[in-house]
Amino acid sequence: MAYGRRFSRYTPVTALFETGIGVKILFIHQNFPGQFKHLAPELAARGHDVRSLTLRAKARGKWNGVELYPYQIKRKPAQGLHPWLVDFETKVLRAEACYAAARHMRDGEGYTPDVIVAHPGWGEPMFLRDLWPTARIGLYCELYYALDETAAPFDPEFPKQNGETDSIRLRMKNLNNMMHRQSMDLGISPTQFQAGTFPEEYEDLISVIHDGIDTNVVRPNPQASFTLEDGTVLTQDDEVITFVNRNLEPYRGYHVFMRALPDLLKARPNARVLIVGGDEVSYGAPPPKGQTWKQIYIDEVRGKIPTPNWERVHFLGKVPYDKFLSMLQISRAHVYLTYPFVLSWSLMEAMSIGAPIIASDTAPVKEVIAHGETGRLFPFFEGDQMVKEICTVLDDPAMRAEMAEASRAYAVARYDLQSCCLPKQLEWIQQLYDMPAGAVRS
Repeated sequence: MAYGRRFSRYTPVTALFETGIGVKILFIHQNFPGQFKHLAPELAARGHDVRSLTLRAKARGKWNGVELYPYQIKRKPAQGLHPWLVDFETKVLRAEACYAAARHMRDGEGYTPDVIVAHPGWGEPMFLRDLWPTARIGLYCELYYALDETAAPFDPEFPKQNGETDSIRLRMKNLNNMMHRQSMDLGISPTQFQAGTFPEEYEDLISVIHDGIDTNVVRPNPQASFTLEDGTVLTQDDEVITFVNRNLEPYRGYHVFMRALPDLLKARPNARVLIVGGDEVSYGAPPPKGQTWKQIYIDEVRGKIPTPNWERVHFLGKVPYDKFLSMLQISRAHVYLTYPFVLSWSLMEAMSIGAPIIASDTAPVKEVIAHGETGRLFPFFEGDQMVKEICTVLDDPAMRAEMAEASRAYAVARYDLQSCCLPKQLEWIQQLYDMPAGAVRS
């Protein structure tokens, strides 16, 4: 299916953003700004009345011109609920809390938005059509769960726990998407892969527009340096290999990377390996109770790695954004793995910085990385091939330079915030605003 056809060529934004109309736009995101960190402030800067309902705010406030309205979840989950309903109940609880706060905005302040832009992943906007029937609603379509995953799970190391009933569990998980489809006027998705997970009925509704990378900030810097905890300063003169997850877990290939570490450290005796990521779980199943995925795989490989080699491995945890960029700017080999799932911002940022990329050949990655051009690809489960590709890149400075240049050029051409993504996002808002208020939705 071909998503995003209406944005295959950029058409300059007109009426809404040139006539000075003060449009009322409400953003919904439990961790605002999230994916809207550029779009919401831009709309506010253009003179529109921009507000956000978010769980992140604890009190009324303002952020980059956006009025923040908090909501709180007051009802506790039910005890003894059917396990297939637990996930949906958490979303209904959030939707109820968001609805209550939104109703206070309507009844207490007389507020009615023209446009609502929401991330439905946690359920918050589920009932807002009932509250504001004339608002145009645009949803961030991040992922639709594939029912065929239960037949042949991507990672056989983690088989589905409940066999045949897992297809039912995933169908129930998609209840949230199905409920939001009833109120959705248009959708936006950052990649073709993610848009393509949605059923065919969404094809004419979803536009593929990436969140955008500020390539003027996320750029190469030959003078960059990174200081380790022990005071060691690393620069581009050092052989630095980087690996980044929000949280270190199997969905992002942490187990594959760790199992390849003994051979990688042996093959690269001068390399420093910098690993960024927290101990929590962003995606997939949690580790056994009382453990972390991070420590499970450290324990698995530590005995295979001599102490002098292990001392060249640095777990950095979660780092400030400026340090994260500096780390990528000195990286000679940036390794990225993912299940067929949501594509990480960190990969796009590494491309924009011009870090040489070695990545798994999974579908979302192949949308942006062409083997031998913008990076090197290897089969997700083949850690030995990953090591070979890393060594190939590290041993060939000319290749690294060519890949870095091609990777940044690709990122600038297709994902630059100011010249590409933000104009398309604004046009998408224009299309939402132009839709008839109160239109019948299937």
